[in-house]
Amino acid sequence: MAKYILKRVLQAIPMLIIISIICFALIQMAPYDAIDSMTTPNMSQKTIELIKAKYGLDQPAYIQYFDWVKGILRGDFGYSLVTHQSISQDLLSRIPNTIVLVLPAYVLALILAIVLGLIAGANKGKLLDKMIDGFSSIGIAIPSFWLAMIFIFIFGYKMGLFPILGMHTIGLEDSASDFFHHLVLPCVVLTIAFLPELIRYVRSSTIGQLAEDYVMVQEAYGSSGAAILFKHVLRNALLPLVTIVGMSLPMLVTGAFVTETVFGWPGIGPYFVKAIQGFDYPVVMAIMLFSASLVILGNLLSDILYCIIDPRIKEMR
Repeated sequence: MAKYILKRVLQAIPMLIIISIICFALIQMAPYDAIDSMTTPNMSQKTIELIKAKYGLDQPAYIQYFDWVKGILRGDFGYSLVTHQSISQDLLSRIPNTIVLVLPAYVLALILAIVLGLIAGANKGKLLDKMIDGFSSIGIAIPSFWLAMIFIFIFGYKMGLFPILGMHTIGLEDSASDFFHHLVLPCVVLTIAFLPELIRYVRSSTIGQLAEDYVMVQEAYGSSGAAILFKHVLRNALLPLVTIVGMSLPMLVTGAFVTETVFGWPGIGPYFVKAIQGFDYPVVMAIMLFSASLVILGNLLSDILYCIIDPRIKEMR
């Protein structure tokens, strides 16, 4: 196991290097550069050159890249060109806010998806299956920002049941009840956004497992449908779900950009959107690289979980 993990980690290093190069190259090819966000048309060329020198933007692209990578290896993502704040500090303050929103929403969606997917798969073609599949189709078709605005209008504006912006009410930053009150609407929106694809994944896996020979054997021994479904099919149907769980790791940070922005939640989403709007390229590059790194880490986590859960895979390794 340790040898396999080490091998996968070593394979991930060149991938991270390639991703960092791609992120940097994409920003370099953007139609506007960082100087455009810091200068005005009436500035003299000498002033512009001084600004470039201050931020190292007068250097060749490859030198800028190596300086950027050296900073990242020290845990320093540089400074925002707009706010002049440390990007590392901004991320450290915002990532927990995103996690406390996305994590409960994803876990709740996963639990509901397992239950509804099993029910739909066990009743393939029947009314329950059609209702659950119809809900999934509608959920996939509805944009999360539109759903968020509908929830804000109905439950926030018309009924006044929940706050519609922010993470806390001013003056109640230490109140847990106020925090959960703000959490409800964005969490429900995210749960509904995550749910349809997970349901279809579990349903498809369940249908495949119900066609296996071991199900026929259990039926021949007189096992009830519920016992077969929850004692045997459930365990095997959820094994492929390990991939989804591993790949969900990036979603803990980048899975709520739109929802966070609509609800004014102080997470990564609004920070990233404002960076794009302000041509704040150091912030954009940092978040792109961080997100890509989480994808690689998620793949590694999925492989490790597979080895732990399925002994046959461990023997093949």
